Amino acid sequence: MTESDRAFLYQLLNTPSPSGFEAEGQRIWARHVRSFADAVEADSYGNTWATLRGTAADASQRLMLEAHADEIGFMVNYITDDGFLHVNRIGGADPAVMRGRRVHILGSKGVVNGVIGHTAIHLRDRKDEKVPEEHEMFIDIGAADAEAVAARGIRVGHPVVFAESVEEWLPGRLTGRALDNRIGGFILARVLARLAGEPRPEVDVWAVNSVQEEIGGHGAKMVAYRLRPTVAVVLDVTHATDSPGISKARHGHVRLGGGPTVTHGTANHPLVVERILQVAEQEGIPLQHEASSRYTGTDTDDIYVSRGGVPSALVSLPMRYMHSPVETVALEDVEHVIRLLTALARSIRPDDSFRVAV
Repeated sequence: MTESDRAFLYQLLNTPSPSGFEAEGQRIWARHVRSFADAVEADSYGNTWATLRGTAADASQRLMLEAHADEIGFMVNYITDDGFLHVNRIGGADPAVMRGRRVHILGSKGVVNGVIGHTAIHLRDRKDEKVPEEHEMFIDIGAADAEAVAARGIRVGHPVVFAESVEEWLPGRLTGRALDNRIGGFILARVLARLAGEPRPEVDVWAVNSVQEEIGGHGAKMVAYRLRPTVAVVLDVTHATDSPGISKARHGHVRLGGGPTVTHGTANHPLVVERILQVAEQEGIPLQHEASSRYTGTDTDDIYVSRGGVPSALVSLPMRYMHSPVETVALEDVEHVIRLLTALARSIRPDDSFRVAV
């Protein structure tokens, strides 16, 4: 990874983009990919895509590579008379990791720093103690009353994210909040930059950074309907199950540093999956395998049912400690995903068929 790549990655990851409030992160991503894409566009809700035109005259195949730009977080739901904030969750934020954390409130006058209060162990009645729900906790911004909160530009409806930033805490291991899934946007940007060199792909490629995945895949629905891809590959993160206390019999076996995963079943079209397997073997890229018996829980579920159906597949980056302030990925896995998606795009020909024969 070059220093400029790293600077872009850190800027992207450290820019708050909770679901429904992704605009600033999308501007950063669009500004970066504009230097090598043929076109960069966005829709009314902020789904943003970069187009790379293929070399073939026949535009019958159109490949969409998609990741989601949003992150989990919280939203101010109530302000007490004495100046404390109560919140609801945005997406699957985990109350178990909330207490005693520093936060950023994205107010109308800019970012306001706060802390989620954590009553000292000496003062708590610990009999039958359980993790409090998010609305039972509170944020302290040092305000004396509700009027002081308003004076700092905070009202009900403003989003909140953890203040943790990204760092490479040991060589090759990246940790922080919001790697799920803005690191996907970084990967797609690197794929598109490589495809802009030689050889360019034969088919048109859209790199799509969509919104609101964490609250229902809404952005993916919009953009798939608009762009009408003929084949799609979704990039998200998946659970690395190689840390203590996780049942592999229940959740499968995925190793951090073991390479990207490809998912089989449900939304994953067998011919697209087969092409991914072929490309990985040709390129010497390690692959891990996951099973989807009902749904993937990603944007793939919303893309493959668009219009008359889009042949789709899910490629995932292994991650430890998902939906926490210390999400952790291996940079070697990141590079393997970039290589896989780049080679996959170059492998697709205008006359390829991803239709199941009957």
